[in-house]
Amino acid sequence: MLTETATPTEPAFALDNFQIEDEDLPEFRELRFEKINQLDIDHPGANDKEYRARRDYIASCSKKFRETGVITDVDYNAREQRVWRYVAEELEELQQKYASPFYLRAKKNLGISTDHIPQLSEMNRRLKELTGFRLAPIEGLVETRGFLSWLSYRVMLCTQYIRHHSHPAYTPEPDIVHEAIGHIPMFTNPAFADFSQFIGHGARIATDEQLEQLGRLYWFTVEFGLVEHEGDIKAYGAGLLSSFGELEHAFSDEVERRPFDLETVINHEYTYSDMQPILYVVPSYAELKEVTRKYIESFNS
Repeated sequence: MLTETATPTEPAFALDNFQIEDEDLPEFRELRFEKINQLDIDHPGANDKEYRARRDYIASCSKKFRETGVITDVDYNAREQRVWRYVAEELEELQQKYASPFYLRAKKNLGISTDHIPQLSEMNRRLKELTGFRLAPIEGLVETRGFLSWLSYRVMLCTQYIRHHSHPAYTPEPDIVHEAIGHIPMFTNPAFADFSQFIGHGARIATDEQLEQLGRLYWFTVEFGLVEHEGDIKAYGAGLLSSFGELEHAFSDEVERRPFDLETVINHEYTYSDMQPILYVVPSYAELKEVTRKYIESFNS
């Protein structure tokens, strides 16, 4: 996500309305993107003309969604499939040890495997059946309010391109590995899906200060969240589940794992480029949903 903010708007639906129909969705509005044809010098693919051209092509497939409302499947090439297999296979063993049992079941139920890159269209169909959540292809990073606000429609914006083959363990931006292995399985959990929609409601009406707080809540839950499970601690955050370095680090002696406290979390500054020294453990997704609902209700008081 980028950090520029836009003018707050009213929420699209009542806070407890979790049934969003296709006809309720607005047209896919213009959003503020990072320039997708300009990669920072520290991006592994910055000087690879072939990779940049391929990445821009896949981004153009995503852009079609904003014109047609139809997800374009990507015919991933052999190199891209090899990158997926390498990362997915490396993550599999660690996830069996550290990931939330719900996440592991969800990934299997969605057909996300180590042998090929899944298509957003198929995952979108299944998600819609399970929790009414949808996936929308997006061609690049979006400013924070715009990105989070779409969650109020139970829509997750997702990239489709994949990280550079020279550094398969690292990406400076969200890619299909981060989206499919990290984010998407958790949206099959009804409580987590509702919690995510609350985040979206909040982003639509938040002041700039509240938006920063929402960004921290999102970071320490959706991206780097831990959850209690039968007396143990497991990972459910996408930033953990899609990175073997982050996942191993999260359960090392270098990390302090604290009980989740909303007030502490929304005021906890973080550096996105560093390994996190402190992570927060929620007692359950249902509790996270309820605490967040009360927090978003306070925006109107």
